[in-house]
Amino acid sequence: MNDPASVALALEALRGAARELEAKVGQVVIGQQRAVRLITICIFARGHVLLAGDVGVGKTTLLRAVGRAIGGGYERVEGTVDMMPADLLYHTYIADDGRPRIEPSAILEKAGDLSILFFNEINRARPQVHSLLLRLMAERSVAAFKRTYDFPHLQVYADRNRVEKEETFELPAAARDRFFMEIPVEAPADPETRRRLIFDPRYRDVDLLLQTINEPALDHRVLSASAGIIQESVHASEAVQNYVLRLWDAIVHPATAGITLASIDMIRLVQGGGSPRGLAFLVRAARVRAWLEGRDMLVPEDVRDVFVETVAHRIFLDPVYELRREQIVGDLCAAVLASVAAP
Repeated sequence: MNDPASVALALEALRGAARELEAKVGQVVIGQQRAVRLITICIFARGHVLLAGDVGVGKTTLLRAVGRAIGGGYERVEGTVDMMPADLLYHTYIADDGRPRIEPSAILEKAGDLSILFFNEINRARPQVHSLLLRLMAERSVAAFKRTYDFPHLQVYADRNRVEKEETFELPAAARDRFFMEIPVEAPADPETRRRLIFDPRYRDVDLLLQTINEPALDHRVLSASAGIIQESVHASEAVQNYVLRLWDAIVHPATAGITLASIDMIRLVQGGGSPRGLAFLVRAARVRAWLEGRDMLVPEDVRDVFVETVAHRIFLDPVYELRREQIVGDLCAAVLASVAAP
């Protein structure tokens, strides 16, 4: 598809499918327009997603709705302290003849068509499980039963238990950096939306609610190819490129950039993060945002709009500041955006 006119028509058709996807998900999950838009960006950027939010705010319902809207297989895994890597790959049972049997897990059985794997409470799983998940996310393949299973259409979604600390394992830096975005899913602030969620019986039966999405908005099998076309079609001027580089420097060396936060030693604050992959993901997300807005050129607002969700979770602080991580990283990102002049 090298003809510019054909590419433009394909991109416009995809944009229509993206709008339809957001509309279908919005029929099921109300008050989460920002989260739905960010997930849409991740879908068309082919990035894995961390979800941040309290229990009962609708994260599972949101992902089930997204799964129905893009088609393909959907699987959910519950993180537990006794989970081992084999639990993701094998299913054991006693057959009718009384002998034990080992079969591929549901994840492996759906490998070629699996579009969403939701790992609930990922920080309850052991580091060994995180290592297996890291390969699945990085390579979209795993080895089992003397063969390699490929997951060409897979997106991994995960959420962390933010309340309980017992029997949890913090995600290693390598795993956090593999997630394209960390997207907040919070209870809606609008009073009328809250009223509907509490009193409207329609939102009590999730299975019935999901049936309003009777067919996918797009074909999940074309998303990888479509993502490449989107990235090639949206261009960044030298001024925007330099802006991203200045943001990068300010995140990694905030003291040098003249950024100060109250009661924080800025020289020792940031131990790592802001990797080339992370900033490449930032630009990738910004390009999808520009495309969704109908543009073929990046503007600073595209970068700023997805900056926190793409960069914050891959900033690694000095251990003395980790207990206040959420507030400090939020303040740091806000200060960086405020201090680095946009072109």
